[in-house]
Amino acid sequence: MKVTRLSTTAVKGFQINHPHSIEVTERGAVGDREFFFVDHENALVSITKEGALVSLFAQYDANNATLSIIENGQVVAQGSVNEGQQQAGNFFDAWDVEGNLIAGPWDELISERLGKKVRLIKTSKGRNGSDVEPLSLVSSASIKALEDSAQMGVIDARRFRMLIQVDGTGAHEEDTWADQEFSVGSAIIRAGGPVKRCVATTRNPDSGSVDLKTLKLIGDYRGRQESRFGLGFNFGIYATCLQPGLITVGDELIKLAT
Repeated sequence: MKVTRLSTTAVKGFQINHPHSIEVTERGAVGDREFFFVDHENALVSITKEGALVSLFAQYDANNATLSIIENGQVVAQGSVNEGQQQAGNFFDAWDVEGNLIAGPWDELISERLGKKVRLIKTSKGRNGSDVEPLSLVSSASIKALEDSAQMGVIDARRFRMLIQVDGTGAHEEDTWADQEFSVGSAIIRAGGPVKRCVATTRNPDSGSVDLKTLKLIGDYRGRQESRFGLGFNFGIYATCLQPGLITVGDELIKLAT
């Protein structure tokens, strides 16, 4: 099994990019989902409802503490990342993610785009802004199985916004890995439970518009399956980091003896 793609985004919900390598720690991939927006009730602003985020790209320079928001190759907001008052954001009425407010031109930009007041939060050292677990993984074979069932041609894997994509497995083989440990690059990770998908996957990964009934397509051949959030349309798995390290495209994913 081999890593074929890595996907990260500095701001949760923004367009993902594909680095050649990532450093993973217990809180996730370094720089991934480092920031997220909340509304006036301090609830996460998610692409489940706000597709306008997807067309924007975030570039975070941790060394110089600067954040840039880019659209169509042009910088539309840029500023220094100065941590303000502590503020938690509520994710899906299920858990809170601690962080600090980051005042800057991005608040006005995104508020105008969404038609409501939002604020940017930088996550604390405890965890990043990933959903449920800090890492996620999907196999290319699972995506191919979805394509074969749907008979609609290529389905862009970016819809699923998974941190790690691997080749060399059977379709949905990753679903059988719960609690198994793997070395990948210099890191060791532990596979977790399934990812219950939401309507964010129905959005085009470039424009953010709803253009594919992804959940129906998954359900057509997989049905509803159990997850930690109840029955739903599962696709891919969560994972955690046991030993920090560097993961690079082309690294082997090796199951460790237990």
